[in-house]
Amino acid sequence: MAFSDSLNNLDFDDSIQLEQEKSILTIWLNRPESRNAMSAKMVQAIQQVFSAIQDDDSVRAVILRGKGGHFCSGGDIKDMAQLRGEALVAGNNRPYADFNRTFGAMIEQVDVAPQTVVAVLEGAVLGGGFGLACVSDIAISLENAKFGLPETGLGVIPAQIAPFVVKRIGLTQARRLALLGMKFDGNTALQIGVVHEVAENEEQLELILNKTIEQIIHTAPHASRVTKALLHQSLTEPLDTLLDKAAEQFAEAVASSEGIEGTMAFIQKRKPDWVNYD
Repeated sequence: MAFSDSLNNLDFDDSIQLEQEKSILTIWLNRPESRNAMSAKMVQAIQQVFSAIQDDDSVRAVILRGKGGHFCSGGDIKDMAQLRGEALVAGNNRPYADFNRTFGAMIEQVDVAPQTVVAVLEGAVLGGGFGLACVSDIAISLENAKFGLPETGLGVIPAQIAPFVVKRIGLTQARRLALLGMKFDGNTALQIGVVHEVAENEEQLELILNKTIEQIIHTAPHASRVTKALLHQSLTEPLDTLLDKAAEQFAEAVASSEGIEGTMAFIQKRKPDWVNYD
């Protein structure tokens, strides 16, 4: 399998697997024996991949999914046991805090990645897996997937994912889910805004995914990157400043090769050249 140049020299364990089909990169969470519980090594591997493709225009979309019929069941309990030993040696809780903050950094990195991120959700979508789903641009779920924030029932808190859950579904729904620690299916996830489409079975799930990829390929690569950044900035920047910046970006887009090609393709009633982008 051929990978983009940015991915060729990465070195990580088998906690994730990569597949690339032209401009679409799939990251498989690959710990099926633990329902793809997120270990420290998995977190580091995901960070490596997203760092490597940050400036790689040849990767237009990233598909996140899990091996073995599950997306991700949350953090790895075995890592917690190891951290307990480190905390005892250190005489403080810093090992716990450092591990948790690294996970938050990974979630934030996925959130702001310039590529379009698609989460394909099956089986367990719990805790950290739920947080990862909440930072995807497009989320597709099987209707029998099991979502939830079980942390409070385990005596801990959804520390790093809480802000991203609130951004995704709003404070009212996030309060209810986090404080009750309840589990729910894909249809409820659709109703409250965690996911965008729900499939009845695996075959339909793949059809929806393929349709989503086709739609991504029809969008201009650079315009998509700028648009995603603009949407994120709309939550943090003053409106006047944001609109001024957006006007400049719009002018650049219209005058760019993408803008010219898109306009000409529309006039000539043909597909723009990026549809066949490799």
